Formats: sequence, structure tokens, C-alpha cells
Amino acid sequence: MAQVIVRRLLATIPVLLLVTAGVFTLLHLTPGDPIDAMMAESVDATVKETLRKELGLDRPIPVQYVAWMGRVLRGDLGRSIRNGEPVIENVGRRIRPSLQLALMAMTISLAIAFPVGIMSAVRHNRPVDRVGTTFALFGICMPNFLLALLLIFLFGVTLRWLPISGYTDPLEDPIAGLRSLVLPAVTLGLALAAVVTRTLRSSLLEALAEDYVRTARAKGLSEGRVVRGHVLKNALIPVVTVLGLQLGTLIGGAVITEYVFALPGVGRLVVDAVFARDYPLVQGVVLLIAVGFIVSNLLVDVLYGFIDPRIRY
Repeated sequence: MAQVIVRRLLATIPVLLLVTAGVFTLLHLTPGDPIDAMMAESVDATVKETLRKELGLDRPIPVQYVAWMGRVLRGDLGRSIRNGEPVIENVGRRIRPSLQLALMAMTISLAIAFPVGIMSAVRHNRPVDRVGTTFALFGICMPNFLLALLLIFLFGVTLRWLPISGYTDPLEDPIAGLRSLVLPAVTLGLALAAVVTRTLRSSLLEALAEDYVRTARAKGLSEGRVVRGHVLKNALIPVVTVLGLQLGTLIGGAVITEYVFALPGVGRLVVDAVFARDYPLVQGVVLLIAVGFIVSNLLVDVLYGFIDPRIRY
């Protein structure tokens, strides 16, 4: 397993280079100038050109990329063009809300998806299964922003049970913090639960048709023991794959959800940075998001070995 992890880590190096190079090039080819975004039109052109040279924006794109990569290898993600603060500090202030939102959304999705997915598969083509498949179809088709607006209208405007925007750190005020994260977490959690429910149901139906299930039933095992002891574990690999991909997305920041609920997370930070043409900040956030995806996929590979020991070899 250790050799597999080392090989996967080595394989991520070209992935990170391709991702960062692609984003770096696209950012610099996008119309707009960060210097113009920082300064008013009345500022003298000489001053703008001097600042452009100080920031290195007058050099060719490949030269800028090599210089940026050299700083990254030394642990320096650069400084924001907008406020001059280190990129790592900008991201550090925004990562906690995104992580808390991701954790809460993942918890909600698992609490919904596993019971619904298992019941839908065990009671295939029955009313419970139809309800589960309808929920999965609804969750997959419903856009996040529309679901967010519906939840705001129902629980924030009509019932006035929950705040519709803003953020309070649950570590400082647990009650107010959880209240501020409930609606965005439910918005993300329901969409993720729909995907996991559909994947789990399909995987369980395939496993239930295997010969070992008929053998277990012939031995007199109850349906619950068959599902828990034999079927569920063999059906988890596709579900773990989906969860790993979704976890990387959640860690990277749910941009639309954070904007709708005015959460100061990483997703909102990167969008603001794109509008401001803050190249170092965008590039630093993209690098961290790519690392988040790589780490989540690596965890998935490790979990494969624990779910099915044959994969370790």
C-alpha cells in the first residue's frame, strides 16, 4: 500500500503542472488588466507602467509562470495584487467556513443517502423504491441556486426560523454558527445525497443479484444480515469513488452556494479574485483546490484497500 501511495503522489506532479500552467495561461489571456482594476483611469500611465514592472506583469507569460513556480517550490504562493497580503493568509481566513460547510453538507448527505439508497435497493420496484428514485432524480435535476432560493423563501422569509445570509463561526458561538450554516449545508447536502443515493441503489442492486447472496439466503441468514454482512461492503466502492470526487468539490468551495448565502469561503474568494484580475490569489487558490482533489482521491484509493483487501495487491 505504501508503494501505491508513493506512485500516486509522483503521478500527481504532472497533473499539478498541467492544471497550474493552464489556469495561469487562461488568466493572462483573459481580457482586462489588474493594474487598471486597481487604479482609477485618471492615474498617470507612467505610474501604472512602473507598478506593472514591479509586479512582473510586463514579462512574457512563460517567464512569469516559471518565476511563480520557483516561489511555490520555496513555499511562497505570492502576494495578492489587491491588498498586498500573502496569498496563504488570504486563503487561511476563508478556508474555515468552507471546511465547516463541507463537513456539515457531507454529514447531511450521508444521513439521507444511505437509508434511502438501502431501502430503495432492498424493496426494489415498491413504493419505497419509487420515492427514493424520485428524490434522487429531483436532487440531481434541481439547480443549487434554485434550491437555495426556495429554502431561503421558506425557512428564512416565510417561517423566519433561520438566517438567510451571513456567517458566524461555530467555534465561537455554536448555536448561531450552526444556524448560519444550516441552509447552505442542506442546499449542498441534498444535491450530494441524491447522487450518492442513486449510486448506492444501483450498486446494491448489482450486488444483490450475485450468487453469494443466494447462497447466504439459502443458509437461512436474514435479509438484514445479508445486506449488512455481505452486500453493503461489496457495493461501497462506487459510492466511495463518488464521495471522494464530491469531497474535493466541497473543499474547493461551493461558489454559487457561498455567494447566495454570503458566506466568506474559498469559492467566493476565488470569484472575487477573478473579477479583480488578482492573478497570484487565483493561482494560489486553484493550486490548493487541486491539492484538495488529489488528497481526496488518495484517501479514496486507501479506502479501496480496506473495503476490498484484494485491491492492496
